[in-house]
Amino acid sequence: MTELVIDMHYTYKPFRFYAIVFAATWGFWIAAAMAGRGADSGLSMALMLLGLFVPSVTALVTVACSGSAALKHDLRLKLFGLFRVKPQVVAAAIALFGAVVAASILLSALFGQSLNQFAWVAEFSFAGGGGAALATITLAAVLEELGWRGYAEDAIAFYCSWWKESLIFGVVWALWHLPLFFIPDTYQYNILRESPWYMLNFFASIMPLGFIATWVYVKNNRSLFAGVIFHFFVNLMQEKIALTNTTKCVETFVLFAAAGLIVALNRDLFFEKRHIGALLPDIPADAPPRSFAEAVGAKRARV
Repeated sequence: MTELVIDMHYTYKPFRFYAIVFAATWGFWIAAAMAGRGADSGLSMALMLLGLFVPSVTALVTVACSGSAALKHDLRLKLFGLFRVKPQVVAAAIALFGAVVAASILLSALFGQSLNQFAWVAEFSFAGGGGAALATITLAAVLEELGWRGYAEDAIAFYCSWWKESLIFGVVWALWHLPLFFIPDTYQYNILRESPWYMLNFFASIMPLGFIATWVYVKNNRSLFAGVIFHFFVNLMQEKIALTNTTKCVETFVLFAAAGLIVALNRDLFFEKRHIGALLPDIPADAPPRSFAEAVGAKRARV
């Protein structure tokens, strides 16, 4: 008889998780802002990086201390279960975002922006360029995905549809970035110096990105690896394509259109409620299910 990892009793705790993440992250980032204003850039950068680690560390500690064998096994499958990844979905997501960037540049020409934005820039928009900046955006993609998709998104989706989860998470994810606007030499600090409208546009752009990221996550059977690839590509395109801040405002509208298209084409994914209260499937220890949907369906059948 196949051994199953079964845990029907674990209840996600989103309020506790987000309270810890916000308190610790903002604590580090407020301290980083103060250090940066005191011209101690090294300390400021160190504190900013510590804040970046908070969601992933909190997710790992939460899972490790949960007492739930199924939750721990589920995280291992998210991290190492490459069988969950659907390459065609990851490729479609990358192509979609590339099309969003291209359409935004073309549309920005109507507002006097140059088509020379179809260029690959040499430098990054924040301090510590070159290899250090590339390592930073790579680390950001890995750490954020481990935190957000490792526990945070599921903690909300355990109680509601993926559409509602994407909406709530988009707001939370945007607010989480707030202290970065006051840390010298960050991308957020630099755009705020140019115009408060660019700050508002940054927050607005996260909302549709949240829906697209959820689509990538769920369509790839809740794979963290797929999320990291897409997150890194988004970060890289935003940094290395010569988009002006005006064009990034246009891009936000294009992102909303792209997110709307994704939702329209994946209505069952976003609006089904079969997973509510049953997000953790019974997973065969020796033969993991081929997909998240298959595992949840098997669990429902047994209940």
